[in-house]
Amino acid sequence: MADVVDPVTRSRMMAGIRGKNTKPELLLRKQLHALGLRYRLHSKALPGHPDMVLPKWRTVVFVHGCFWHLHGCRLSKLPETRREFWASKLSGNRKRDANALKALVDSGWRCAVVWECALRGKAGRENLPRIARHLALWIRKGKETVLEIEGSTDA
Repeated sequence: MADVVDPVTRSRMMAGIRGKNTKPELLLRKQLHALGLRYRLHSKALPGHPDMVLPKWRTVVFVHGCFWHLHGCRLSKLPETRREFWASKLSGNRKRDANALKALVDSGWRCAVVWECALRGKAGRENLPRIARHLALWIRKGKETVLEIEGSTDA
């Protein structure tokens, strides 16, 4: 299926997609702050530029968009046009994520990845407080070095 907009418009639309302060990230940050957690944002000093850094617990949190980080859920469907380009770009993003996670863990950081699908839609809004409490408990008392929170892969 051909794109419904011209290449210049598509380029402008894609360039407008934010990498920081996304809606899922803002929602989760607000909940964690309400639970008493304080964090620094988007540290460029750490691999992968984590969305939230909690130095007190030597923990970082990434809020990943399912499409851009090739999650594999229903939200990460490859576009029909320029499939080779998108497959290459998104698999590169995924490899970069894995390298950043490994570098962080190897240097003693604990890492949480919260996927967009866990926070999106009606179910995500309803589950947000529960997800934030689970994440806060893991940050404060969890022993695992990596935590991944994802939503349903169903429609």
